[in-house]
Amino acid sequence: MTDPRASVDIDAPLEVVWRVMLDTEAYGEWNPFVVRIETPQPAAVGNPIVLHVRWANGKGTRSPERITAIEPPATADDGTTTALLSYVYAGLPSKLGLVRGTRHQRLTQAPGGPTSYDTVEEFSGPLVPLAGPGRVADGFRRHAEALKARAESLR
Repeated sequence: MTDPRASVDIDAPLEVVWRVMLDTEAYGEWNPFVVRIETPQPAAVGNPIVLHVRWANGKGTRSPERITAIEPPATADDGTTTALLSYVYAGLPSKLGLVRGTRHQRLTQAPGGPTSYDTVEEFSGPLVPLAGPGRVADGFRRHAEALKARAESLR
């Protein structure tokens, strides 16, 4: 597995889920994977962002990133609403071309339906196996389930 991913359907309006995703200062209250985020407020494309990640075994790490996309909720002609948040890994292994990664978090909601949350980390580079794609996928699953619980509690 080189591209860790997770998906969950959330019984809350897309706008509520989006607000939870962008409220980076509150991540420590609900997110068991990304327990803290350092970034200028409000979030903006080009901002540096440092993710404080906690693995399932309780150990943690810091991951420097840069926001590459913030596409707020927009509704298409068919009534489907979508939003996107993306950031790129900016650590030393990336600068050396050894591990590159871009994480996309997409929201989609058809009229009257739940909000679908999909996240994927697009990895490349010769040292990707050392980046632990399996433990990243586990973190993404924990993040998705916690996002679901948080957004549904606020709807």
